[in-house]
Amino acid sequence: MILCLCHRVSDRDIRRHVEQGISNFDVLQDETRVASACGACHDCARECFEATLQACESQARTVIAIAPVAA
Repeated sequence: MILCLCHRVSDRDIRRHVEQGISNFDVLQDETRVASACGACHDCARECFEATLQACESQARTVIAIAPVAA
């Protein structure tokens, strides 16, 4: 779904950038220009960013927890 109409940034765009390592909303704004024009999408974009970041971090902890230990 398009979150930022001014710069055509979608939730998928945000997810992709987080998966590529962006963990700071200001950096996401620099990369995508999301919420940098009219600002109407700021809250929604930040919520999407935070939820995606949290999901990625949880997934990473799960992978680490189930990784086999070398003998």
